[in-house]
Amino acid sequence: MGVQSVTPVLNVSSIGDSFAWFETLGWNRGFSWNQGGMIGSGAHALAANENGPASFGSVCSYHATIFLCHGGQGSRGTILPRFPGDDMTDGVWMSWWMESPADLDALHQTAVEHGMTVSCPPADKPWGVREFHLRHPDGHMFRVSAGLGGEA
Repeated sequence: MGVQSVTPVLNVSSIGDSFAWFETLGWNRGFSWNQGGMIGSGAHALAANENGPASFGSVCSYHATIFLCHGGQGSRGTILPRFPGDDMTDGVWMSWWMESPADLDALHQTAVEHGMTVSCPPADKPWGVREFHLRHPDGHMFRVSAGLGGEA
C-alpha cells in the first residue's frame, strides 16, 4: 500500500479569479462545480453558470493538480510578508517544481510583469535549488523551485 498522489486544497475567495491567476502562470483549468453539479471540465470549466458561481474546481499543470474551494476547506492567508523571505505568513505553503532554473526565471518574469506578489526574489540556495516565493491573492505561498543540477 502506498500513496499515489497528493492534491492540496486551497480556500479561495473566487474560483474564477483563481482560474485567471493560475492561467497567467501557465496552468490549465481542470474542472468546476457548483450547487447544480459539474459546470465544465478542461478548457470548458466555467467560473459560473445559471446556478451561480463555482464553489469547487481545480487547476492542472502536467501531473500536478490543485483543488480550489470557495470559502471552505482550510483558511486563507491573512498575514503579509514583512520582508523578503518572511516565512511567518499563514495560508497554505507548498512547493512547485520547475524543470530548470531557466523555466523558473521565466515564470518569475511572468509573475512580475503581471504585478503578482513575489515575496522573495529568485536565488540559488545552498540546498541545491534555485527558488522564489510567490503569493496567491488569497495568501497562499508557493516556493517555486528548480534543481541546480544533480538531485534536489
